[in-house]
Amino acid sequence: MKVMVIGSGGREHTIIKSLKKSPEITKLYALPGNGGMAADAECVAIGAKDLESVVRFAQENQIDYAVVAPDDPLVLGMVDALEAVGVPCFGPRKNAAIIEGSKVFSKNLMKKYGIPTAAYETFDDMAAALAYLDTAAIPTVVKADGLALGKGVIIAETRENAKAAVKSMMEDKQFGESGSHIVIEEFLTGPEVSVLAFTDGSCVKPMVSSMDHKRALDNDKGLNTGGMGTIAPNPYYTKEIADICMETIFLPTIQAMNAEGRTFKGCLYFGLMLTPNGPKVIEYNCRFGDPETQVVLPLLESDLFTVMRAVTEGRLAETEVKFSDGSACCIVKASHGYPQKYETGFEITIPQDLDAQVFVAGAKLADGKLLSSGGRVLGVTATAPTLAQAIEKAYANADRVTFANAFCRRDIGQRALAAGK
Repeated sequence: MKVMVIGSGGREHTIIKSLKKSPEITKLYALPGNGGMAADAECVAIGAKDLESVVRFAQENQIDYAVVAPDDPLVLGMVDALEAVGVPCFGPRKNAAIIEGSKVFSKNLMKKYGIPTAAYETFDDMAAALAYLDTAAIPTVVKADGLALGKGVIIAETRENAKAAVKSMMEDKQFGESGSHIVIEEFLTGPEVSVLAFTDGSCVKPMVSSMDHKRALDNDKGLNTGGMGTIAPNPYYTKEIADICMETIFLPTIQAMNAEGRTFKGCLYFGLMLTPNGPKVIEYNCRFGDPETQVVLPLLESDLFTVMRAVTEGRLAETEVKFSDGSACCIVKASHGYPQKYETGFEITIPQDLDAQVFVAGAKLADGKLLSSGGRVLGVTATAPTLAQAIEKAYANADRVTFANAFCRRDIGQRALAAGK
């Protein structure tokens, strides 16, 4: 079968490497892909948000199946457009992708159906938002309603910072129209957990849990990024907590979406906070998380393509989804200066004898050389029987993958190791 994966990051490279293992797939395309994916799939220079061109390519090349991985094309309706011309897809339709596309929608959904989340208010008037902050509990969290490349969330430690965040979103349009509506919500405390789940709209099969490291610098200092590394499984996420989440969050969310006429099929990402009052939802994503995917899929023992098709065809309940009992660690190597100003164009050296997988996010091919072209350049993932072994192995291999101007955090997984003792 001929399969295309929409997207160009480390998440998509991980998905492609997993799909390559399927004996049913004879040809893999990446649209647009990146220089590091070229060894695993044929890259086609069509942007992930170019619905018309993607549909045309699928028709002209008789694509049998499509995986729509990033948030933007899902929210724009890529799955609807491909299904309209007979191409089955992994990923939610537009009316279900709104669960990530609008934080106002998702918060209101949780309130309506009693799904545990932080207390909140929504605003489309700046004066009202600023007045509310005069009496709101501090710290507080200010969120842009729409997609903002993972950066539309500000934790405000003071009332002044909270008001500045509101003005940057609503008046200065820091995130464009995504900030026209905002959510101001209660600041929750507790360990964070990411849980990705396969769902066909009735059955939910969670993947192994993970822990992301968002801050740019060691000891969770520096600016928020798209993710500097991940480990799996998350030691805070016990079987007892998993059972509570299934009963109070996972199944109720799927049932709520069905009740709203927005059946969700694909990968639903649950960003959770394990508060003293139980697990609560911080956010939903309508797709695989990045870089969580880089530790979750390497632990998947089942055939990913088989699972994805079962999701599309509503057969997930009868399909095995099995994960290794081991652990995984992903170290993200980024361009110095990220997430602000950084230089690119440096040659990347990846030894052939690595005892780890390399998932490329920001790189291009030029004259046969792989050059850095983004902030987060690549992730190096190692698996091992224990988390300590996975972390040690990931760093040993990451240090052998080199490019000028590179940096990475040196403490990925240390918080998880401390929790597991």
